[in-house]
Amino acid sequence: MHHSDEIDPLLVHLQRDARLSPEALATMTGGDADEIARKISAWEESGAILGYHTVIDSSKAGGAAVRAHISVDLRPEDGHGFDRLAARIARFDEVKDCFLMSGGADLVVVVEGASLHEVAQFVAKKLSTMDGVERTMTAFQLGGYKQNGFLAGSGMDEDRLAITP
Repeated sequence: MHHSDEIDPLLVHLQRDARLSPEALATMTGGDADEIARKISAWEESGAILGYHTVIDSSKAGGAAVRAHISVDLRPEDGHGFDRLAARIARFDEVKDCFLMSGGADLVVVVEGASLHEVAQFVAKKLSTMDGVERTMTAFQLGGYKQNGFLAGSGMDEDRLAITP
């Protein structure tokens, strides 16, 4: 497995549509389907491909969960920095994404729950009480315009802003 600055075009195609078969990818790229299937298996085994998911527009699908983006300041551990604490936070079922950041906060954690109260309880009782968590700041997601590269919401593709000098 080589590591370069450029991502393999096969991965780009799979990121856009994970349902593409090795045969479809071979047609798109001019490659060999068996070789592409081997590459995909190797990426899955190495962890380069973490998983596959469906991008859902909850405004159209119903049953929308409450989503919050939480900035977290951590106290680094001797010899481990933020890694062990971030890994503990990432293991909570409520946590959908967890990223080490530069800038204002050490981590940004994306949490989902059935209600504002459920997310607030997670922050108050689980996250902010963890040893090493210095401060949290929660921002609730009010809507979405683009998710994982896909435009969301109604009428997004029809309305274009005029470009003015």
